[in-house]
Amino acid sequence: MEKEKKVIASFEAGIKLGALFHQFIGAPVSEKNAEILEKAIESCVKLQPYVVSAEVRIDREKLKGFSAFGYTSLSPEMIRARVVVEFEGERVEAVLEWDEKLRYPLMKLL
Repeated sequence: MEKEKKVIASFEAGIKLGALFHQFIGAPVSEKNAEILEKAIESCVKLQPYVVSAEVRIDREKLKGFSAFGYTSLSPEMIRARVVVEFEGERVEAVLEWDEKLRYPLMKLL
């Protein structure tokens, strides 16, 4: 039963990160609103069942010099997210971060 709870907690963590990724990639972002967007994403993730904590960071270096209009769209390379999920006493931590070698936004349990 404990293994089943761990599997459910792990699955839920993946669902949270997948939802975060697919809901917010493409959002308008600049150096001026990056912190606001980070907090908004965290707030949305924290509303979901079993979430204990969520943290989102947007790489400010990747926001520089994109357009004459001062903003760009949030892309997979810019985001790092961490979520902690607890299901019936089983707690897992997972991250979403860009893997340069794979050129892919990889999600993994810590």
